[in-house]
Amino acid sequence: MTTETANPTLKEHDMTTNLTAEAAPTASVSPASVSPAALIAQESAHAAHNYHPLEVVVATGDGAWVTDVAGRRYLDCLAAYSAVNFGHSNPVLLDAARAQLGRITLTSRAFYNDQLGPFVTALAELAGKDMVLPMNTGAEAVESGIKVARAWGYRVKGVAPDQANIIVAAGNFHGRTTTIISFSDDESARADFGPFTPGFRTVPYGDAAALEAAIDENTVAVLLEPIQGEAGIVVPPAAYLPAVREITTRHRVLFIADEIQSGLGRTGSTFACDLVGVVPDLYLLGKALGGGIVPVSAVVGNADILGVLHPGEHGSTFGGNPLAAAVGLAVVKMLASGEYQQRATELGARLHAGLSALVGHGVVEVRGVGLWAGIDIDPALAPGRVVCEALLARGVLAKDTHGSTIRLAPPIVVSADDVDWAVEQLRLVLEDLAGAK
Repeated sequence: MTTETANPTLKEHDMTTNLTAEAAPTASVSPASVSPAALIAQESAHAAHNYHPLEVVVATGDGAWVTDVAGRRYLDCLAAYSAVNFGHSNPVLLDAARAQLGRITLTSRAFYNDQLGPFVTALAELAGKDMVLPMNTGAEAVESGIKVARAWGYRVKGVAPDQANIIVAAGNFHGRTTTIISFSDDESARADFGPFTPGFRTVPYGDAAALEAAIDENTVAVLLEPIQGEAGIVVPPAAYLPAVREITTRHRVLFIADEIQSGLGRTGSTFACDLVGVVPDLYLLGKALGGGIVPVSAVVGNADILGVLHPGEHGSTFGGNPLAAAVGLAVVKMLASGEYQQRATELGARLHAGLSALVGHGVVEVRGVGLWAGIDIDPALAPGRVVCEALLARGVLAKDTHGSTIRLAPPIVVSADDVDWAVEQLRLVLEDLAGAK
């Protein structure tokens, strides 16, 4: 395992209590009463096949590590697509959840509860906005943002009824509901699910001139990921988001930033938009907002936009529930310290330095920022799935996308030693694959 060379203050503030990577293969838990093969067979027989999981059956998690039913430990380098930014079984978040579980978990928004007010106040302050629309999943936040933008267009901008359009980017991933896949260009998300919802225009990602050319008098919003996650951690040119902000302001069009994966510490800032000094009209948040414990999402904006909603026009039985609000508030308080953002910046620099050394040695390109990396594997060497399976055998959990790209996004509580160990496992996998050719 690589010797610790990071900023010494970083190790002093390590937020993980896990064993080092070298201990991973020998850690043990109680024997499973059901075999991994039987559990996989049960899921395959009775759960719809909308996922293709790697063949590991996770039973417990602690910090950046998870343990399977056979007692083997793995470094989690996916963090549930950034939903587990603060680590598995984070004690602060578990305490918040446990305290609320013993009080009340659900009231519906037909009544007030004593947790929602503090949560939305703190989240609005963190984002520098006035109001929060609480929902549950990321896709719900996107759908809600679309509805808000259309209502704003009709009620404030004066767009003719049913004529509103929203500009999106090629390669986007905002969810898998029917409306959202209507503006996806991923055929695996669209095939056999039409007819599709109209009202969206797609332009190349990173091309501000094309975006401006697509705007007309009926355009109500531009919806973008500041960094495209599912596309392979695609970071746009530094001038792109500032140009989008200037164009949308000038044309009186809302700028909606989907920060569901990129937000809440992952990139080394509270929001990825912060990296280039941009403030959108609406933030779409989710995943890490629930701390990996409960689904929590939100649309965050100012009253002149979110205020277009009236009672009865939009809602959710579980949105804003006391349990979710209690956990969400704990998440916001953790982010308010800036500790996690700094950690993602410092460890992210370490991760990217290690990965960049692999370019030309089975890696074609590395993209990303903070503790988030998209790694293009040489397609002549192996598909991304094969690389992820080989990493699994070495105790590292990662996810492939779009053929030969793999993604790494460990929890922010990961240690510096663990980051080095994960990069070393990838190096060894690539070396083995090259040797087998």
